Amino acid sequence: MDDDLSFGLGPEEFSARAFGTAAPRTGDGLELAPFRGVRFVPEVAGDPATVTTPPYDLIDDAEAARLLAGGGHNIVRLNLPRAAGESYDAAGRRLRRWLDEGALTIDPVPALYVYEAAAGGTVLQRGLVGALGLRPESDGVVLPHENVFPGPVRDRLELMTAANANLEPIFLVYEGGGDAAQIVDDATTATPLLDFHADDGLTHRLWRVTDPDLHARVAADLRDRRALIADGHHRYATYRALQSRRRAAGDGPGPWDSGLAMLVDSTRYPPELAAIHRVLPGLAPDDAVERARAVFRVTDFQDEGAALGALAAAPRPAFLLGGGASLHLLSEPDAEAVRRCVPSEHSARWRGLDTAVLDHVLVGKLWNVPENEDAIQIVHDDPSAAITRARDAGGTAVVLNPLKVEDVLAVADAGERVPRKSTSFGPKPRTGLVLRLLEP
Repeated sequence: MDDDLSFGLGPEEFSARAFGTAAPRTGDGLELAPFRGVRFVPEVAGDPATVTTPPYDLIDDAEAARLLAGGGHNIVRLNLPRAAGESYDAAGRRLRRWLDEGALTIDPVPALYVYEAAAGGTVLQRGLVGALGLRPESDGVVLPHENVFPGPVRDRLELMTAANANLEPIFLVYEGGGDAAQIVDDATTATPLLDFHADDGLTHRLWRVTDPDLHARVAADLRDRRALIADGHHRYATYRALQSRRRAAGDGPGPWDSGLAMLVDSTRYPPELAAIHRVLPGLAPDDAVERARAVFRVTDFQDEGAALGALAAAPRPAFLLGGGASLHLLSEPDAEAVRRCVPSEHSARWRGLDTAVLDHVLVGKLWNVPENEDAIQIVHDDPSAAITRARDAGGTAVVLNPLKVEDVLAVADAGERVPRKSTSFGPKPRTGLVLRLLEP
């Protein structure tokens, strides 16, 4: 884990760059409400380390199969039913069955939850989990920075509808330093509800805050603040889609007007930013390299470590192609070709993003690959895994450098969104620690 969690920006600079100078109208900012959480009962469901997982979109088919083979009450049986060959409705029925059998329990009173991830004695992440009030983007309160694919939104919408539940939180950061942040830190002085070491190398802890006076203080502190979606753009879009569906059905106000979220004070716990790599299983690596030569300088490597080092040192934009016998660094693209391919209606900063050049010059123009989740697979923060997956499929891996944080924040503050699957903020909250039912 990178020791410099602020990306070279101090906490105050990170917050200012993330949220700009504009602010929501007084009293019209963030809402994070308590709810009656649904949690695994270890005595029935088993060790929390074996029933909880990373977020669903970090679990590939092989990992899903491994988790399913373990049997029991792993959360993938609820949030990835397709991996088990089951329907969304089956996942919803399983959720209710686990509640009936006592593998899951509903907390007796509404609460906010404090989540922490630590490595050794170092706290990497600490945030407040609650029901986030949904807001249109035009309100400037919940700020996205990334576009979404319709396929994952449809998938999550059908699952969320069938389960009638939020199965895992999204992750937001906000400029804090106030009363809510102090309440979060104070909560961790008590004995946690959960405290376990998982196979991701981290220790995960969860506390419960049930005092209504503390809830009121959190609400008051957040009232004039806004937040950036760090991870979970597809799930936030799903929350909004479900809200629209319920309103169109005449259901009126209800729990679908909120979504499960973890809110992290970036002044105390600045997030990390990693790259999201691509695998194009239908594109032969030799073909990919030859087409790329029309625009990019190509440098060949045999050693993966040397290739990754060259990628990190190369001027932006640059990419590393893998999947064949060699690795190939693409660098120094022809400026006129980039100008012609990347949409001119965007800002100069946006047009220079690695992912913008990837999408419009390589994927869209030179390779002519459709931009969908079947033709382009993603691998978070693990270049070796992307290269291996591409090699196994006979396809091409595209390894990227992480975007610069200052670029992401400037693009979001200007009202633009970076291309889809450009950023991987972390550490992400563990899935399965607390769920939220959408039953009135």
